[in-house]
Amino acid sequence: MKIRESGMPEQEMWEKFFDPRKILKMLGLNNQINNVAEFGCGYGTFTIPAAEIIRGRIYAFDIESDMVRITSDKAKKHGLGNVQVVVKDFMADGTGLEEKSVDYVMLFNILHLEKSEILLKEARRILSKAGQLGMIHWNYDPSTPRGPSMDIRPKPQQCIQWAMAVGFRDPVQFDLKPYHYGVVMAKKG
Repeated sequence: MKIRESGMPEQEMWEKFFDPRKILKMLGLNNQINNVAEFGCGYGTFTIPAAEIIRGRIYAFDIESDMVRITSDKAKKHGLGNVQVVVKDFMADGTGLEEKSVDYVMLFNILHLEKSEILLKEARRILSKAGQLGMIHWNYDPSTPRGPSMDIRPKPQQCIQWAMAVGFRDPVQFDLKPYHYGVVMAKKG
């Protein structure tokens, strides 16, 4: 099930919006983290830097085979053997990962979908007991150069409320200038 259109720009423009390494560090990704799952890897903008930071494997999922190919090619170009890129309808089928098998889940620019609780529940299921959820989304601001329409674009507080409703706690919010915000939360229990 493809999620609602987000207005994702071409790769060159998209990658100018972020300093992925800086953002990942701000959101708590470090070399003590073993395995990571990324829902909607897109161009691999965050996949590749995350794979270079963590000590384990990154499972990068996307429903678009072109995105998976692009990300896989980038991983090969960087000589990364810890990137497993999968074409997967994770909305309909989940990730297929074992329960409590990853330390960090990345939900970046994806929570404008119709049923965010599906992704958040799957993130909670696959996270280890001390696992963390990282979320990034476009600011709720119509002047951003791209992003989902304002009627489906979530505000930070909405993302936090959705995550808390399915079993996350302790939100920490970040301003990821110029166009995004980030939130990191811990798994309850």
